[in-house]
Amino acid sequence: MPERIGVYPGTFDPVTNGHIDVIQRAARLLDRLVIGVAMNAGKGPIFPIEERVELVRAETDSIAAATGATIEVVPFEGLLVTLAREHGAGMIVRGLRAVSDFDYEVQMAGMNRRLDPGVETVFLMASETNQFISSRFVKEIARLGGDISSFVPQLTHERTLARVRPT
Repeated sequence: MPERIGVYPGTFDPVTNGHIDVIQRAARLLDRLVIGVAMNAGKGPIFPIEERVELVRAETDSIAAATGATIEVVPFEGLLVTLAREHGAGMIVRGLRAVSDFDYEVQMAGMNRRLDPGVETVFLMASETNQFISSRFVKEIARLGGDISSFVPQLTHERTLARVRPT
């Protein structure tokens, strides 16, 4: 049977428990999961790309060990289908939090399908405990002095607070 390879793209600024939830479930479905950390300077990330890649790797090592899937974390810019092709992926994994995500994600899936009909987009619904979490909200709560510990993994929590609340 051919290796099942998928790509899960995102800015991961910062990586949240919602991202981790999707990664855990995707890793159970795939032999190899390539997590593509998008450069996306237009979003004004708080972490440089190298640190986002490092954090995602650190937060997903245990998932690879638990599921037996190979998890690679790579930076990328450009078309997502190009990243998928470069890694031999036949699947793009996308997480959905709410109906509001659906319209945008369906448009993106349609465009990616036109660009490369050999790559399917698969949607995984966020678990009920993570449906409301977004990196944008996490950053805003952290900047305003709120507690983000239930929204992000421990290492990401520490690094995010160090970025937004420098001593």
